[in-house]
Amino acid sequence: MVKTALDNFPRPPCANLLGWRLLDARPQDGWIRLAFEGRPEFCNPAGFIQGGMLSAMLDDTMGPAVLVMSEGRLYTTTISMTVNFLSPAKPGTIIGEATVTQLGKTIAFVEAKLMAEDGTVLATATASERLLEAARVVL
Repeated sequence: MVKTALDNFPRPPCANLLGWRLLDARPQDGWIRLAFEGRPEFCNPAGFIQGGMLSAMLDDTMGPAVLVMSEGRLYTTTISMTVNFLSPAKPGTIIGEATVTQLGKTIAFVEAKLMAEDGTVLATATASERLLEAARVVL
């Protein structure tokens, strides 16, 4: 497994809830690949993963991309996020990928996508993220 700044931070409860796990990363490129567990408890009445849960997965893909790129110096808080739902998501493993498209002094721009294991794109997102120095964040 690739070593990243994430190794130095405790996993937050929301990541545990989503079944978050790191698959790969290229910190120098601001790119990260994760897996989530789409649980049956996340489903709507039609049997597909509810959109809010997919949005949480996208958000929990983009923030870590910035943390990894900044070598653990910067956390993010989402200013705005636009999500497009492209295909229904069934319970099971969901793959998330995010790329930091621009890392500024106070704002980062990030894009992400979620895919089923067969490669079907389920949802995409773009976000503006306020940057917070990790040393100043009280956990």
